Amino acid sequence: MDPGRLVRRALKSRDFPPGRITVLAVGKAAAAMARTAEQELGRRLGPSIAIGVTGGPRPDRIPFIEAGHPLPDARGYDAGRAAQAIIRALGADDVLLVLLSGGASALLPAPAAGLRFEDKIEVTRLLLRTGADIHELNAVRKHLSSVKGGGLARLAAPARVVCLAVSDVVGDDLSVIGSGPTVPDPTTYADAWTVLARHGLLARVPARVRRHLEAGRAGDREETPKPGDALFRRTRTEVIGGSGQALEAAARTARRLGYAPVVLTRRLGGEARDAGRLLGAILRECLESGSPKRPPACLLAAGETTVTVRGDGRGGRNLELAVAAAGEIAGLREALLVSFATDGVDGASRAAGGVVTGNTVQRARALGLAPPRAFLDANDSESFLAPLSDLLVTGPTATNVADLVVMLAGRRRQRRGL
Repeated sequence: MDPGRLVRRALKSRDFPPGRITVLAVGKAAAAMARTAEQELGRRLGPSIAIGVTGGPRPDRIPFIEAGHPLPDARGYDAGRAAQAIIRALGADDVLLVLLSGGASALLPAPAAGLRFEDKIEVTRLLLRTGADIHELNAVRKHLSSVKGGGLARLAAPARVVCLAVSDVVGDDLSVIGSGPTVPDPTTYADAWTVLARHGLLARVPARVRRHLEAGRAGDREETPKPGDALFRRTRTEVIGGSGQALEAAARTARRLGYAPVVLTRRLGGEARDAGRLLGAILRECLESGSPKRPPACLLAAGETTVTVRGDGRGGRNLELAVAAAGEIAGLREALLVSFATDGVDGASRAAGGVVTGNTVQRARALGLAPPRAFLDANDSESFLAPLSDLLVTGPTATNVADLVVMLAGRRRQRRGL
């Protein structure tokens, strides 16, 4: 999926009021999105900034800052301060064009008053290790930030705000993409507190964070702007691309290659190993009973699972999903599953994802490897797949539309011309 092309299509379909247009591009696709925006806006481009990750051509006129992900770093903190200075200078006749993509939450750290940058890093690290999902993570981050959860729209007022988002979240929830900087926030300080309590983190987060959330729960700190706030009368946010389009493209390709495609879900979630076992069982069912589709079939799923870190190995949610599925499809002929992160980076691994087949476990046993469960227990899925040459290594793609799982059941139909 080309984020630049998505931006070009979106900009050509709308008219902006006269005046300068300031661009804030944040996320893994920031470079490509900003580069297209500066080409389309021409002389109307005002003071702008792009904050992203390495990879791909960079914009020519918009300053680009590479920052840390998934944990924020000092580069992102400094870039966030620079972005806020630009936005505060906007007037009622100006337009702020926000180009949002996956990873924006980490790439634009802006601690709320009274908090330190290091506090947010520690809270994010703890939540990631405990397997918090993106909704839980963002509920907390929004209430520790001055720009998330509608804070950016508040900061930009009275300027008009237009936000174009490439979604990396299940269901394309605008309040979750990039922690919803330009839309109302339905979560509260109480929700953030509950998330930390649920994961047993209240005693482990910095004391300043606890005091900040306690003050918010007591009504002593301003809440994030909520639905119905007049602030949002001058803002517009829309999704211009996401996992739905990626699934449609995968289905078209499968059909062209002779497989009957079936989209199982666009909302894949839960623990990666549990999702892997479930999807492996569905693939087995497809081969053995023809449900949900008679082979040759291509079963597709998209979403974002989580990993609760228990060991000190290397891996990611897609690698764990694939390794867990390997045990479920062991011994099956003509069965293949590949799970991968569309941004090309899966957790702490060097791969985008992993590939397993019905003979993966047998091949691993022949190499003297332990069963898949041993590697899952150590969160070391990369060490299971690497010796088998079954890592999917793409390098960073500079865009993220969640994770995709592709499963093939049976031998494809031979078609003329193939």
